[in-house]
Amino acid sequence: MFSFIKGIVKETEKNYITLENNGIGYQIFVANPFSYPLEEEKQVFIYPYIKEDEFSLYGFNTLEEKNLFLRLISVKGVGPKLALPMFALGSVTGIIDAIDRENILYLTKFPKVGEKVARQIILDLKGKLVKDDSAPTTGFEEVVEALESLGYKTADIKKVLPKLDASLKMEEQIKEALKLLLK
Repeated sequence: MFSFIKGIVKETEKNYITLENNGIGYQIFVANPFSYPLEEEKQVFIYPYIKEDEFSLYGFNTLEEKNLFLRLISVKGVGPKLALPMFALGSVTGIIDAIDRENILYLTKFPKVGEKVARQIILDLKGKLVKDDSAPTTGFEEVVEALESLGYKTADIKKVLPKLDASLKMEEQIKEALKLLLK
């Protein structure tokens, strides 16, 4: 539906901004509304949240924030209103580190995140998130995604990526990676 909206910031309130694009003002819920200077052009990555009684837009400065947000709201008990404030107090790498290190204390510092929700986030996402600096840039993104969906850990997958032949078709790369992972 929407990937991003580029426009002029016309209004900032305590939990949203209004971004004008082609004469339309989009109300976008963001983690830090006052970090968006008024009357400046901004590109905001968008997640449309649609329910039978609600249509809201959630916005992010980077694609990495949006992707982490999508992973967080996939966790049972975590909705957009609980996940968005996490970006006001924490960074993408900080949140991912906390999940991978099972740092419940870090996760419970966020509003409305109790110990039970923190444990569920860790249970569902540990080992499944890739930090920006360690994201594969070798053209094997689809291979990584396929192997993760089969239950392999990101750290194990990254060890076999350098051994894969980039000239092979994706299906053959996955088969080759599986052979290396089973060794």
